[in-house]
Amino acid sequence: MLNGSKERVSEAEYWARRRGQLKLDSENAGLAATGQPPKQKKFETVKDTLRKQISSVLYRTTSFEDFSDRLMQQYGIAVKESRGCLSYLPAGRTKFIRAKHLGDKFDKTAVLATLQANAERKPKVQFKQDTIGKLIDIQSKMTEGKGIGYKRWLTKHNLKVMAQTVKLLQEKGLTDEDVLNQRITELETKYHDSLAVVKDLEGRMKFNKELCYQVAAYASTKIITQQLKTAKRPAAFEEQHRAELTAYRAAAAYFKANNITKLPSPKKLEAEYAQLASEKAKFYEQYKETKEELLKLKTAKQNVASFFREEEPAQQER
Repeated sequence: MLNGSKERVSEAEYWARRRGQLKLDSENAGLAATGQPPKQKKFETVKDTLRKQISSVLYRTTSFEDFSDRLMQQYGIAVKESRGCLSYLPAGRTKFIRAKHLGDKFDKTAVLATLQANAERKPKVQFKQDTIGKLIDIQSKMTEGKGIGYKRWLTKHNLKVMAQTVKLLQEKGLTDEDVLNQRITELETKYHDSLAVVKDLEGRMKFNKELCYQVAAYASTKIITQQLKTAKRPAAFEEQHRAELTAYRAAAAYFKANNITKLPSPKKLEAEYAQLASEKAKFYEQYKETKEELLKLKTAKQNVASFFREEEPAQQER
């Protein structure tokens, strides 16, 4: 009693567990009699399920805002603070459940302490300021039976996304639709060109690597082929050196198929591969940056279009 309870279970919840478990055991016995496997072996109250869902999110977040957002997004659970205490509203309910009825680990002090510990334990990730998310269609989500708490979260989420979108477009000077479309077209061309160069370099690197392997195999087994010509028992010699002779013949066939009459030196091939790798790294970085900016601008364009589509019915309704 002095130390409290991390997961507080009242007498009413205890007996609800007992009754629910007896009923579940009876149902499972009926299923077993017909040869069907039980769907659930342990009965859980609403509070049991709520504790499990809160815990699964709590230990994977580092801020209270992220904690409350993920609870709403993943499980439809709303969180509110009143007079320094937290309360949780599971999906499908109309009355909040206070943290003190769930256990000490779910109250404000313990939650904030856990979030702080998570933040100190996890490496800090530097997020780019112009990163933006996507608008979510509130009306379509509400038709799926989501609660009012989820609608509030979506509204808050969309406001943040639009603020990020406007900031990005202003910083890049792309608030005009025609200018934005022109920039997207330029980036798409640059993206496909960079990707084509990267693919071409990858193909040349692959060919270089295979050629280097065949040259090495040819050089290391050539002497065995010469010895075969002077062997007193060619059949026995070939059987004894089957692996080397197979590698030599495969290399010779490779050179013939690729019209290679003069073998390049291994050092030359190595230098060529290093040059190709350097060029690929440069163009791949260009490809990656172009792709990242292109996705951001396409997302921004989609967000603006979605925002005005939602605004039109609202204006008509007003």
